[in-house]
Amino acid sequence: MNGSRRRTPQEIADTLRERIRTGALRPGARLPTQAVLAGEFGVERGAVRQALRVLQEDGLLSDVSKGSPPRVAEPRDGARDGPQPTMVALAPRLTEAFAAPHVRIDAVCLTAQSLIPALGEPLRLIHEGRLRPDRIDARILLPGRDINLAFPVSVDAGSEEDDAVHQRWLAMRNAQGQVLQYNLQALRGTHDIDVQVTFRALPFTPPVKLYLLNGAEALFAHYMISRREEPTDSGTLQMWDTLGSESLLFSFERRSGQRDAAFVEQSQKWFDALWETITSDLTLS
Repeated sequence: MNGSRRRTPQEIADTLRERIRTGALRPGARLPTQAVLAGEFGVERGAVRQALRVLQEDGLLSDVSKGSPPRVAEPRDGARDGPQPTMVALAPRLTEAFAAPHVRIDAVCLTAQSLIPALGEPLRLIHEGRLRPDRIDARILLPGRDINLAFPVSVDAGSEEDDAVHQRWLAMRNAQGQVLQYNLQALRGTHDIDVQVTFRALPFTPPVKLYLLNGAEALFAHYMISRREEPTDSGTLQMWDTLGSESLLFSFERRSGQRDAAFVEQSQKWFDALWETITSDLTLS
């Protein structure tokens, strides 16, 4: 963070807020001392104190006024259970999952669009030596390349745009899947972690997305279909599509009671049944 320009208290608060949001700083954990934070951001302690007060007013820190470093506040009632957009909710859940010795990620989705940025934080913590799983197994179910997708599809069905819309989705599916695979498998060489990333093809378009983390949590969202425009070199594609990163993600945890535990168990059985029966080998090309 050090550089020629000093950070403002608001910029410091925003950086610490992001660490809390992604799970790098977890509820109950103490922050570094004001001296350490001042050194990291290249500012005086007064600027750090102002930033900490901002976060306390936002309900993110507690014990700011005491002599010892403040703690990250526990989530307010219902804050964890309330649905949030996938792009916001997925990263901290994955970060928690990567604290386990054996990380298991099962996903059913249209593309890997949301998974790639969400994995950024746990991968960063691994590279910093703050997380050290022994093994990572990722199984991803994506629609097959040759099926008739329910979405994305051209608004004008049967037009010349049909193939262009399908090829656009296929290119995204392949490129994002390859990036996901590379980012995880690179941990074999850099950190000697046993990594397995496997894709299989669904014979249908999933109307929902599902992430299963270590068999302990299920994250579920509905794909919301809307009309979208995509500029191209030859004009504009009009399509019925979904923006999965904005889909509200609902969390179900085994430890949260019988209802949630049953949902996690049944979701895992559903995923395993798809994986072992009607899906097929998928090559990202």
